[in-house]
Amino acid sequence: MIFITLGSQKFQFNRLLKAVDELVENGTVTDEVFAQVGCSDYQPKHYRYRDFLDREAFAEEMGKSDIVITHGGTGAIIGAVKQGKKVIAVPRLAKYGEHVDDHQLQLVEQFRELELICRCDDCADLANALETVKNTEYKAYVSNTQTIIDSIERFIETL
Repeated sequence: MIFITLGSQKFQFNRLLKAVDELVENGTVTDEVFAQVGCSDYQPKHYRYRDFLDREAFAEEMGKSDIVITHGGTGAIIGAVKQGKKVIAVPRLAKYGEHVDDHQLQLVEQFRELELICRCDDCADLANALETVKNTEYKAYVSNTQTIIDSIERFIETL
């Protein structure tokens, strides 16, 4: 299953939703697709969706998925890779009214450089990204939270 999550910010991401709808309609995508569309006003015609999901429903849909397609938000990406999902991240772009600036380009590139995700800047390349993600092994996400906590504790002990 493919799970699309677009976050909960006030910005639409119609461009991505339409691209996936076209891939399902033309038979390129045959997997089941479910989307949490957030503030987008495009209503998918060829796959299930809801505007927002509560924590439990979100976890359930994420759990059923093999592939997660998401915007370039740090929380969405980390949440998916922590669960071992294959992730395609599509940065929101200011020129389409998807965000106030293009900072997601840099965020997505950082995750790609860490070999954790597949980066897809152009929705026209989404079919290729899906093929790539299905045939690529990505590195497992390793949290550095405990390292940071240990460092803080060592510092406090020296005071």
